[in-house]
Amino acid sequence: MTHILDPLSADEITLAVTVTREQSGMDETGWFETVTLDEPRQTILRAEPPASRCAYVCCYERSSNRTLRGVVDLAAATLLQWDHIEGVQARIPPDEFSDGASFIKADPQFRQACAARGIDDLDTVLVETWGAGHFGIPEEEGERLAYCHCWVINDAGDNRYGRPIANLHPLVDLRRRKVIRIDDFGAVELPPDTAAIRPTENLRTDIKPLDITQPDGPSFTVDGYGVRWQNWHIRVGFNQREGLVLHDIGYEDKGRLRPIMHRASMAEMVVPYGDPGAGNMRRNAFDTGEYGVGAALDSLKLGCDCLGHIHYFDVCSHDWTGAPQVIGNAICMHEEDFGLLWKHTDTQNGKARAVRSRRLVISSIATIGNYVYGFFWYFYQDGNIGVEVKATGIPFPTAIPPGETAQHGTIIAPGITSHVHQHVFSYRFDMAVDGDVNAVAEVEFAGEPMGEGNPQGNLITISERILASEAEAAREMNLASARYWKVMNRGAQNRFGQPTAYKIAPGTNALPFLDRRSPVARRAGFMYKHFWATRFDREQLYPAGWYPNQSAGGDGLSDWIEADRPLVDEDVVVWYTMNLHHLPRPEDWPVQPVVYANFHWMPDGFFDENPALDVPPGKAVYSQS
Repeated sequence: MTHILDPLSADEITLAVTVTREQSGMDETGWFETVTLDEPRQTILRAEPPASRCAYVCCYERSSNRTLRGVVDLAAATLLQWDHIEGVQARIPPDEFSDGASFIKADPQFRQACAARGIDDLDTVLVETWGAGHFGIPEEEGERLAYCHCWVINDAGDNRYGRPIANLHPLVDLRRRKVIRIDDFGAVELPPDTAAIRPTENLRTDIKPLDITQPDGPSFTVDGYGVRWQNWHIRVGFNQREGLVLHDIGYEDKGRLRPIMHRASMAEMVVPYGDPGAGNMRRNAFDTGEYGVGAALDSLKLGCDCLGHIHYFDVCSHDWTGAPQVIGNAICMHEEDFGLLWKHTDTQNGKARAVRSRRLVISSIATIGNYVYGFFWYFYQDGNIGVEVKATGIPFPTAIPPGETAQHGTIIAPGITSHVHQHVFSYRFDMAVDGDVNAVAEVEFAGEPMGEGNPQGNLITISERILASEAEAAREMNLASARYWKVMNRGAQNRFGQPTAYKIAPGTNALPFLDRRSPVARRAGFMYKHFWATRFDREQLYPAGWYPNQSAGGDGLSDWIEADRPLVDEDVVVWYTMNLHHLPRPEDWPVQPVVYANFHWMPDGFFDENPALDVPPGKAVYSQS
């Protein structure tokens, strides 16, 4: 039976598209940016009888340059709502990417610019239509644009970014399907072809098999998109924009299912680059809000992307005509050994107990142009939740004249530089720690000078303060005070009379270097704080707003908190910003080894004691060489 939070099926997408075509009045030039589940709020989820499943639909109509959105009741086959959202641009779907490249290559100015660089075979040229952003250029206002970057595919055919074409940037009108202008800042010699990434010779021969077996099968059970593992209860979800989404995360404690989060997702990411020159200054990508992570998910392969006893979840995306496209094996779930969970040795009698840690891994991988991102969620036996991004793929390459120094990056190959940049991820957590009513607090530590009450100078003070409102809850990491944040339920107490809570344990992070007045900063204000908390609002799902494509800013987290709504004992949403700062290395070429960035949610008084005391000790398995 279909659960109300399950991703839309192919039949439901087809029905939603048909209803929209028939009932919206949109003309034949309209295409579908998004057809996905219109997620109900918790009050609707608990309703009896169960509410109808609905689809959220967002479209773009070329003839009128309008972005339109609505909701389709799937049971009644009725369009419940249909609105024109003025002054915004829909996301750029993969089909529009491909369409843009096709008419750019036919443009005489572009062909002439390529010929001036000695490029005659345009079949070897890759043109990517990046979101144009918003830079206050009058002739670009109100149009649907893309600003393009170009490469020559390497001779081996395995690296489409192998030979960057420097300084050649078509600006195109995606609606009218034409080139507006060619920004040509001067030809640079094509780099030599050194970019093969799939060698077949001189491969290592000393790697022995490493088999992962579970002869009795996995410890998890799956019912549709619902998962139970150890004491965890989780629902797996998906949408075109965010990709993998998790719902109804809870932990069964002594027979009682205790909620922790209603919903968790990577809600936005932006990748700003640090070269201010020529066409490079326009390089930034809102991969979630401009393009859609869900539309870019890979079909995962056993033994390569995933290893062990795997359960795969298929999901259904669609093309811009609304035709369903099933992504097989889009989401991977498995268990893995994670070393030591806990150990104690009695030094008097020599008795010891060592318990192995096991974690549940739920993951997806998205290929978005040159970069590949693995989005991983880890659930541990002690109640921890881990969040990790694994970044690989090809760092953005730009040609550099022979003998020139890379001022804003690193020379990573002959004739190729890659500029300093940041990958900034914004995670959204609709919290429900032991219920819907929560509060947030900040915890800090400090040392005190030697003196009365601190004769040895070892005193560490602990301070905890409630963050009473949204403006107060916009916070940055502070290593000097070991600052962290927690979400608590002041109406639920542990055995010591303390509010039950979960805390964020920050990991890899940085702050942005962009001027706050810069065009990208105006669109991505969420970058400037690591922690945010807001009151739940169904319209406030994405930290750069619903429509960041070509937006001038004015929507998103930094704007919402101006309302400064109270947060104490309210329906709280927490946002965490994780910034992966990247100055590329020669070792990142021609393909980048995985770089990791992560953080954790940890129970903090949520349990009365170590919840993993009941994990049985590991069995000794001996292997002799």
